[in-house]
Amino acid sequence: MLKITPYLGILVLIVSIGGLWFPALGYFLLLVFAALFLISPFRGRWFCGNLCPRGSLADFWIVKISKKNKIPKAFRSFWLRVPVFILLMGFMTYRIISVIGSLNIFDKIGMILVTMCIVTTAIAILLGSYFSPRAWCTFCPMGTAQRLLGGKRYALKIEKEKCITCKKCDKICPMQLEVHKGAPLPDCIKCGRCIEACPKDALHF
Repeated sequence: MLKITPYLGILVLIVSIGGLWFPALGYFLLLVFAALFLISPFRGRWFCGNLCPRGSLADFWIVKISKKNKIPKAFRSFWLRVPVFILLMGFMTYRIISVIGSLNIFDKIGMILVTMCIVTTAIAILLGSYFSPRAWCTFCPMGTAQRLLGGKRYALKIEKEKCITCKKCDKICPMQLEVHKGAPLPDCIKCGRCIEACPKDALHF
């Protein structure tokens, strides 16, 4: 986790609320998309755990109202993740195409992006408050894309001879992954909390 990570959540609120009056703020999402697609082939879902504004919102804001229940296994299934990806990306593309050639196209596309931010943030807050703060992140379209592009990159390693199976790493993991098993973890968001929590220094990237 970077030092700026806890403060990035404010950007979601700026885009979601300020974008209603200043649609150009919606283009911030394109910057986010570009950054994660550039990073993910080399570091997998590192962006999710370090630079994602919505991830920061979940970890440091939504966590305060979350019931912290178990994330349903269905949320991790590609039977859900792929349709959600197709639905959201398809809808956004359709809406952008529909305004091409019209007046004030810059603001209209910006508002489409702002609307996408508002809708997905609302879903993230609802799911995060009832389940775990990062419930949305288990099937977030951008998280799924990062997993497919670089899920095996910058992998978390566990030194089995040092591990005492205390499972502190599992308990601290915001994605509720079974870190102690040491199996491939393509949805690891590289936040490093498990490394800090390990009493035996058995974990590293």
